[in-house]
Amino acid sequence: MKNELAILVSEMNASGILYDEAVREFKKVFIANVLAQNKGNQCKAAKQLGMHRNTLSRTLTELKLDIRPLRKSQSQAKDARRPPRSASPLVMEKKASR
Repeated sequence: MKNELAILVSEMNASGILYDEAVREFKKVFIANVLAQNKGNQCKAAKQLGMHRNTLSRTLTELKLDIRPLRKSQSQAKDARRPPRSASPLVMEKKASR
């Protein structure tokens, strides 16, 4: 893996990519991969990355990473299992008068 990374870095350097841009792209891919493994769960992903959830959230904003598609696929799976509470009718029983 280190050899592959060294080759990638050499290619990026040869193509004129600056350090800041390379670091930004690495962060985006790395964080997106960990979030995908955790189905968009920021708490679990932050723990796996070794950072606080708030730091991860701030980094996602800075990198302009959208994790809604990861969460959406998870929430659709939940919807398939059971309807949301708002979809079920509320049944009120009348108390018997004495």
